[in-house]
This record gives sequence, C-alpha cells and structure tokens, in this order.
Amino acid sequence: MARFNEKYFNADPKDNVTIDSLLSTDEQVLLRTKPHKKAFILSRIFSMLPIVLIWLAFDGTFLYFLFTSFAKDGLPVVFIVIICIFFALHLIPVWIWLSRVITAYAHYKNTEFCITNKRIICKSGLIADIKNVYFQDIVSVNVRVGLIDKMLKVGDIYVRSLNEAVVLSDIENPYVIGNKLQQIVNDIKADIQYPNALRPEDNQGYQTKYTAEYTADLYADQSNNDEFKN
Repeated sequence: MARFNEKYFNADPKDNVTIDSLLSTDEQVLLRTKPHKKAFILSRIFSMLPIVLIWLAFDGTFLYFLFTSFAKDGLPVVFIVIICIFFALHLIPVWIWLSRVITAYAHYKNTEFCITNKRIICKSGLIADIKNVYFQDIVSVNVRVGLIDKMLKVGDIYVRSLNEAVVLSDIENPYVIGNKLQQIVNDIKADIQYPNALRPEDNQGYQTKYTAEYTADLYADQSNNDEFKN
C-alpha cells in the first residue's frame, strides 16, 4: 500500500487564493483575462439605478407630504422614530445598490477569468470565490451584449453546465471567445463519444489538444468582430 502524505492537503492560511495555485501540473492556460474596468463598474452602477430612483421618488414624495401636513403642529418624537425605522427598512433596495457601488472596485480587483485546456475558472467576489466548470459538463454557451457593453465593445458570456453556471462578465471579444469556447466543448464531447482512435482513416474527427498557439487569436482586433462593425 502506498504511503499517504499527511501534509498533502495542508496549506498556509495566510496564502491568498490565486488561479495559479489551482492549476494542475499538466494544465495549460489558453486565456487569462479580467473584465473591462469601466464597463464592470458602470454595470454595477446602472443595473439597479432605475429601481432605486423610483424607490427614492416614492419615499421622498410620501415624506414631503407627511411633514408638510404636520408642519404647524409638529410630529411626536415617538412617531418620528417609528417613521425613521420604517423607512430605514423600506429603503433596503437603495442600501443594496449603494453597497454594490461602494464595493465595485474591490469586486473588480478580485475578479479574474481563466480558460485552460480542461476547464473554465472564475474568481470573483469580495472574498475571492472560485468556480470551476469543466468542458465536458458544459450544456450551453451564450453571449449577451447590453447597451453599455456595445459602446465599450465588451460583453458577457454565460456558461451553464450540469451542476454550475458562471458568467464571464464585461470581457473583450465576447463573440470570438464565446465561439471558441463552444467549439472546444463540441470537440471534447465528440471525442468522448467517438474517440479519434476508433474513427475510420478518412475521418479523423475533432482535435482536442488545445494549446496557447491554437487560441492566440482570442485577442483578435475588434474590427474582426462583425457584431461590432454595425
């Protein structure tokens, strides 16, 4: 029986979680990127802004008519305290929006995406959460480009697998990267279902050996993307 290394899973709690520390020895990085900074921060500002404005307009109007109605007589202190507590709770959507805006830069610093020859690794959140999606488990790859994304020439790639879903948000060349991700998924699934070694000589099938050279054009010029030419 092989000797078990009791220190195999030991790690220094002071070590920061990095994508490099998660890679296996035979894993090759095809693409490593971060969200577009301006697009990422603007998306966090504008995502809830319409709701926040409506919420503030409603509460502000209510408070205006309330205090103007009792301006002469004044309001009891207890009633004012109750109103303050009520609106502190009622304005929770506003506080959530403010927290998203205030922590936008911290989220940006901790957000990183890595595509290897085996999986997609997404690092995000204030405490650097890590999500892994393996190519053989991916169900769909979709690209979405909003108005701000269109202006800044970025987009979001939504990747859904059997057990996990991740979003590569606000990245450049979203259509190019999305198409290549879908191609890798198709190639790997086809190779699993019908290995190259079992195929006839006149049909070599897909090639699942992806290298950095193969994906060197992931950062192709934006002018090559027809979606951004219009």
